[in-house]
Amino acid sequence: MPEYQTFEHDVLVIGAGGAGLRAAIEASAAGVTVGLVCKSLLGKAHTVMAEGGVAAALANVDDRDNWKVHFADTMRGGQYMNHWRMAELHAKESPDRVRELEAWGALFDRTKDGRILQRNFGGHQYPRLAHVGDRTGLEMIRTLQDHGVHRGIDVHMECTVITLLKDGERVVGAFGYERERGRFRLFKAKSIVLATGGVGRAYKITSNSWEYTGDGQALAYHAGAELIDMEFLQFHPTGMVWPPSVQGILVTEGVRGEGGVLQNKEGKRFMFDEIPDLYKDQTANTPEEGWRYCQGDKNARRPPELLTRDHVARCIVREIKAGRGSPHGGVFLDISWIKEKLPNAEEHIKKKLPSMYHQFKQLADIDITKEPMEVGPTTHYMMGGVRVNGDTQMSTVPGLFAAGEVAAGLHGANRLGGNSLSDLLVFGERAGRFAAQFARQHSAGQISLAPIEEAARRALEPFERNGAHAEGPYQIQQELQEMMQGLVGIVRREEEMLRALDGLQQIRKRARQVAVPGNREYNPGWHTALDLENLCTVSEAVTRAAVDRRESRGAHFREDYPNKDPAAGKFNLVVRKASDGSMQVRREPLPEMPAELKQIIEEME
Repeated sequence: MPEYQTFEHDVLVIGAGGAGLRAAIEASAAGVTVGLVCKSLLGKAHTVMAEGGVAAALANVDDRDNWKVHFADTMRGGQYMNHWRMAELHAKESPDRVRELEAWGALFDRTKDGRILQRNFGGHQYPRLAHVGDRTGLEMIRTLQDHGVHRGIDVHMECTVITLLKDGERVVGAFGYERERGRFRLFKAKSIVLATGGVGRAYKITSNSWEYTGDGQALAYHAGAELIDMEFLQFHPTGMVWPPSVQGILVTEGVRGEGGVLQNKEGKRFMFDEIPDLYKDQTANTPEEGWRYCQGDKNARRPPELLTRDHVARCIVREIKAGRGSPHGGVFLDISWIKEKLPNAEEHIKKKLPSMYHQFKQLADIDITKEPMEVGPTTHYMMGGVRVNGDTQMSTVPGLFAAGEVAAGLHGANRLGGNSLSDLLVFGERAGRFAAQFARQHSAGQISLAPIEEAARRALEPFERNGAHAEGPYQIQQELQEMMQGLVGIVRREEEMLRALDGLQQIRKRARQVAVPGNREYNPGWHTALDLENLCTVSEAVTRAAVDRRESRGAHFREDYPNKDPAAGKFNLVVRKASDGSMQVRREPLPEMPAELKQIIEEME
């Protein structure tokens, strides 16, 4: 029996990004004991990379904005595949969560009369994103971390959870290890909140942090929870493409919100070529009208560069495939052109987009105030994830909650920019509140030794396979990423995805025979070996759901089924683990939307 240290908490939160910190704060405020487990150091979660802003209908810049417009924009952006209740709660509660963050010390940019400033972003009808330059996520994490630390939350840094433990149907604990020394840890808890983020590291080109290996989705799946919408994986239209060492690093939508335009190698502003019917009435007819919108003209409509991310990404891919791309396989994003419009353009760009200016100067030797950037799509965000109750955020497994990117429902087929940060706040708060309530209503469960012993044995197996023919984890991970990028990427075809499923089977077999040299202390190869199982699980879920959805909708584009199927717009795809261990996909009708919410959408069209 392996040795392990035991910790007991009423509520255990796994993940310390925006959703995890907000959940931990709320649970602690409810008077229960809280443990917070994070894979890296506290304050280093992927939320710090969020740039553009947090979407909330504060109506500080345009007084026509309100929760109903935000709700309608979110539903339209998600192609009406969203869980209506989550979209409603999100639109209604986001302003309060942002004001709360401000009260806790967040320093947002300001309007001339001192209110929180808001900027334009793709898919949002009005300027809605509260921001701190283009470093909003960093300020959010700084504020939440400071507030959380002062609540006395127990933080377990640099720990990875490898399995959830159950007593009957209910989760009662988690087993993992601390990454630095390799020692095992047992966490006993009355309820658990998953806030582990996304799955981007299943792909070769991604804006996501090294932590995003699908841990929460896989933990929930193997514990018996249902996943939904796994086919809907967002590729952000603008990531860096050159030099190769920076490929995939995010270029914020804020560049386009401040007037940046997309051009092909011929200098043509190609986004005007194709405007989706859903957005024709809200999109500018001319470049001049688009510029006026970016300058705050309430009578102007948004430029086509600020259409939804799925559409912009596909238009960029179209230009590249037609041979009209930039020299390094992307297109051009130009903010420097605004010097034709503003006398102080250089200072304006540096003030509004400080991170972007330094990012391109330091990493690509490009001055974005003087020349265009080269950009292309990068794997960015998982709309799908753990299926949760819209109000409480509890999964289909009692006592197991999820919030943020690991949870599904709010965004439907495509997420609007900025909705992720308000998602973290709104549903992090709800997950923490209801997890605390669950913990108060239930006693601690019984944890048996057998699953702990099994998890520890499997975790240590890579050290026992050091023969001449043993394979290391990095090569397997790289092959998985290249396969998913090539066969289950932005543009999908059935025969390619079936090939990916066969390939995943082989990769999973190899991953279970992987070998790691050295010992448990300070061993990143071991950590990568343990990540492989989760990466295989989420990759299979994405691929099986994508094969089943025989249409193109939102972020899911099928070259062999390029049109929307009205019948397919009426169901979610639910993924769960069958009793024989196989992965099952079933169709389930979307929940019926109340008449008053339908009316809001109709009025906003």
